[in-house]
Amino acid sequence: MNFNAFLPYLATTAIVTYLVRAVPLVLIKKKIENRFILSFLYYMPYAVLAVMTVPAVFFATGSIVTAVAGVAVALVLAYFKKGLLTVALGASLAVFIAEMIMQMIK
Repeated sequence: MNFNAFLPYLATTAIVTYLVRAVPLVLIKKKIENRFILSFLYYMPYAVLAVMTVPAVFFATGSIVTAVAGVAVALVLAYFKKGLLTVALGASLAVFIAEMIMQMIK
């Protein structure tokens, strides 16, 4: 794609991103006190992150079996309150071992 074709897309993305952040600041002057809206705004980033991450996790490996092994190990490590690096490395190691076992079975 050449730069002249890319520039309108970049400008549109920049304007929309700015408007999504600026319009609420301009329109909402008083503090939000509604418990439902506050709860919605609090949990929204977590929900969006989960929606973006979970499908990618299951399609990032060679098969669904190895992906499930990695997710299972990650869930167990997270349940026991291990750190993010430990969970990521444990899940990656589980996927690696599962891939090796799958190769030996074939």
